[in-house]
Amino acid sequence: MTPPTSTPKPGRLNVGVVGAGKVGASLGAALRLAGHLVVGASGVSDASLTRIDTMLAGVRRMDVEEVVRRSELVFLAVPDDAITELVEGLAAVGAWRGGQLVAHCSGRLGLDALDAASRAGAVALAIHPAMTFTGTSLDLDRMVGASFAVTAPAAFLPIAQALVVEMGGEPIVVGDAARPLYHAALVHGANHVVALVSQAAALLADAGVEDPGRLLGPLVHASVDGALADAPGAVSTLTGPVVRGDAGTVASHVAALASRPEAAHAYRAMARTTADIALSSGRIGPADYAAVIAALGEN
Repeated sequence: MTPPTSTPKPGRLNVGVVGAGKVGASLGAALRLAGHLVVGASGVSDASLTRIDTMLAGVRRMDVEEVVRRSELVFLAVPDDAITELVEGLAAVGAWRGGQLVAHCSGRLGLDALDAASRAGAVALAIHPAMTFTGTSLDLDRMVGASFAVTAPAAFLPIAQALVVEMGGEPIVVGDAARPLYHAALVHGANHVVALVSQAAALLADAGVEDPGRLLGPLVHASVDGALADAPGAVSTLTGPVVRGDAGTVASHVAALASRPEAAHAYRAMARTTADIALSSGRIGPADYAAVIAALGEN
């Protein structure tokens, strides 16, 4: 399904998308729906070129330098490690200009990744959507109400916030120096949860459970919902043998996982973290804590 286009409104920006991956194509489509004019998009892979033709139907495919030269707002939706080198390369050929807006979509990087553009007079913005993307029109609905971390010079912060609101999102201001910590939190709370649930499902399958997802689903959803409701402490919702000081059960788990080193490593790390939280919050005392740590095989 090709998203509808909107007639450009007075005061709208000429937008360029560098990197028509899942994120770039979706953000470009959302800005076009808000009335901005997407003047060009770059892409290399077949998938990116297809997204330009579908998500940004009618938008010209251009090389990166031409996208930048034609745009008042440039969205850099390329891998994190490529951003600084790309910006510096474009500065070397004089592509950036004064008053131009340039935004990257990295969660961990701050405004210094755009220093070469800033030195040429461009205004640096960092806008990171805290969501996953499919690279299809489904993303336009999923962006509504999603949180976006925005970082910008104080005078231009309202512009970054307004762009997020126009895309349907909710801007959350994150300090420049705090962005790596912000992004680490997202990865730890989302990607790592997926890894843990995947490991748990595999262990259940090994235990003979035919439908691990069905068994885990209610428990995982209730646990996550409880933790979010209790955030940032999430102490009262902790349950399980560690919080009960049940060192014998913990020891049996460690033994059962002995032939599965990856799961055993993850179990020990999270059980230790749980024990530390339980001790610091008074859920268990020093004696139970020491017994649990001993059961984990740690000093």
